[in-house]
Amino acid sequence: MTDIQTHQTFLTVRELAALLRVSERKVYDLAASGQVPVSKATGKLLFPETEVRAWLDAARSGPAGGAAPMAERPAVFLGSHDPLLEWAIRHSGSGLATIFDASLDGLRRFQAGEGVAAGLHIHEDDGGWNRTTVAGAVGNANAALVHWTRRERGFVARPEHAGALADIGAVARLRLAPRQSEAGAEVLMREVFSKAGVPNKSLRTIPAVRSEQEAVLAVLQGEADVAFGLRALAEPFGLAFHPVVEESFDILVDRKSWFEPGLQALFDFAQSAVFRDHLSKMAGLDASDLGRVVWNA
Repeated sequence: MTDIQTHQTFLTVRELAALLRVSERKVYDLAASGQVPVSKATGKLLFPETEVRAWLDAARSGPAGGAAPMAERPAVFLGSHDPLLEWAIRHSGSGLATIFDASLDGLRRFQAGEGVAAGLHIHEDDGGWNRTTVAGAVGNANAALVHWTRRERGFVARPEHAGALADIGAVARLRLAPRQSEAGAEVLMREVFSKAGVPNKSLRTIPAVRSEQEAVLAVLQGEADVAFGLRALAEPFGLAFHPVVEESFDILVDRKSWFEPGLQALFDFAQSAVFRDHLSKMAGLDASDLGRVVWNA
C-alpha cells in the first residue's frame, strides 16, 4: 500500500460505488469487512482515493513470489460440490461455469488461475475451517475466503442400516461409497475412522464417486450401504442420516473477480427471497453468516 499523500482526496460512498460499478450497499459491506481502505475519523465513511487506487492496482497483480502477472481468470467456479451453491449459480443468472471436482482440486486450479472462485470444506484446525490450508496454499495472493454455509455431514444409509450408523465399528463393516482422494468429504471421513482406531485399509469400498449427489445415489441404488454425506441430500431421498460433524463450506475468491458481474450476481441473489425460500426447504444447512469474510490474504 502506498503512503497517504499530504493533500489526500477522499471518495464518498456514492463516488466509490460509481468507481467500482457496484451498489452502495456493497461498498458498506466492503468497508465493514475491511476489504477496502476507509477512514471513519469524521463520523462517516470516507475512502482515501490514493489508497483505493493502489488497492485496485494490487488486484491486477499476479501471484506472489515475483511471478509474471496472471492472465484474466475465466468465469469458472471451482472446487467442492455443494447442492445449494450449484442451484444458486444456475438460478442467479451469474453466467458462471462450474468445475466441481473436489476441494483440493479446486484449490490447485485456483492457484493456477483457472477460475474466479473455489468452494472448500477441508478440515478444522487451530485457524478454523479451511483457513490454515488456504493461507499455506495461496500466501499473500490477492484472495479472500468468504463463508457460504455450515452443513451437517455424517453417515447416510438406507433405512434397514439405520441402527448401525451410531456405531462406527458397525459402519466400517458396511460397503462404503468413498469420494476421490482430493475431496474434502474423503479427507474428513478418513480422519473420523482414524480417530476411532479403524484402519483405512480395512474399509470395504466401491469405486470412488465424484460428487455429493453421486455418493447419496450410490446408497439409494444399492451400490453401497453407506456414504459420508450431507443431511441436505439424504433426507429428500428418505435415507437414514447420523450426524458426525458440522462443517464450514467457504468460498475462496479472487478479489479482483469479486467485482465482476458473475460473482456479484451470485452473492446478490443469495440475499433474495427466492434464495431464502429454497434454503428453508433444505435440511442441515445454516446460512446465517453467508457472505462474511473469514480470511483475507
